[in-house]
Amino acid sequence: MLKILFVCHGNICRSTMAEYVMKDMLEKKGLTALFEIDSAATSREEIGNPIYPPARKKLLEEGVAIGTHRARQVTKADYKYFDKIYIMDHWNLRNISRVLGLTEKQIEFEGKIEMLLPYDVADPWYTGDFDATYQDVVKGCENILNEYQKSGSVSGTA
Repeated sequence: MLKILFVCHGNICRSTMAEYVMKDMLEKKGLTALFEIDSAATSREEIGNPIYPPARKKLLEEGVAIGTHRARQVTKADYKYFDKIYIMDHWNLRNISRVLGLTEKQIEFEGKIEMLLPYDVADPWYTGDFDATYQDVVKGCENILNEYQKSGSVSGTA
């Protein structure tokens, strides 16, 4: 089982959207049993809060099922537990290294944390553009799934 954690600043928009988009893709491909997907924040600002209403609305518009999400902060235990951690932007890299007590060089060396995309995922908190964020998240999740399928970690349907 591949364990993936998506991380953004507050865990109410981008990382949560990525969590549910990835779960939706896996469900449609019959691969749910091969993955464990979750999301978390680098900050403590939104802990306990549900998915941000416009993010929720966008996912529902796209037919993506969502659960009863509550924001939480990433922990050192998460770093040990998850196989891969995908962050939404460069600022998250700085924050996650601080939260986990790791240098950016340690993170780079271990290779467990990487950007979801080669560029920052659009942040709808500031732009209000949930369409752009959704498109970025879908692209990132498709890339992850394609990467795992090419590596032989995942094939066809479960």
